[in-house]
Amino acid sequence: MRTVLITAFEPFGGEQINPSWEAVRQLHERMVCGCKVMARQLPCAFGDALSALYAEMEALQPELVIAVGQAGGRADITVERIGININDARIADNNGNQPIDEPIIPDGPAAYFATLPIKAIVDGIREAGIPASVSQTAGTYVCNHVMYGLLHRLAQQSDKARGGFIHVPYLPEQAVKHPGSPSMAAQTIILALEMAITIALRTEQDLRLVGGATH
Repeated sequence: MRTVLITAFEPFGGEQINPSWEAVRQLHERMVCGCKVMARQLPCAFGDALSALYAEMEALQPELVIAVGQAGGRADITVERIGININDARIADNNGNQPIDEPIIPDGPAAYFATLPIKAIVDGIREAGIPASVSQTAGTYVCNHVMYGLLHRLAQQSDKARGGFIHVPYLPEQAVKHPGSPSMAAQTIILALEMAITIALRTEQDLRLVGGATH
């Protein structure tokens, strides 16, 4: 069966929940465009997050991989354009590691662009009445670590699977502890992520029908 892998993170930085996982876990085993969505939680830890991601990619052989993470302070669903080859942590990860100015992949390219149809995803989410935008930075913490590592692995594969990263805002129950911070309801985030999967899969199907490129 054709599969989609969607990942999210465990809580970090003193939070009791992570909105990415609270939303992503609700998509587990959902059928979208003939594909079975498989949700997996990643540790919020440099190195371990990529090891877990790569193990799931090997086991599932997905045709689409979307990693999702928390971006406290952002008001909308943000689809990331680029992952950069640097770990530069403002705070320690959940293993207590805090790399500074270290490459994710030694001798790897400086950056990778997402292979998702990022603007089509943003437009589709907006049309549903959900705030969304393209983001030009995934930061330099574990989210960027996973995005870059994911795209590096996909670039080495011959099956041309697509992949990218989406950031989501705080949930309301988190935002009350951060006065002035925006939030978004879990059901709204779930809908946006399901739409992102649908648009990415339909774009891929359309390209195959016309024999077009996959990037």
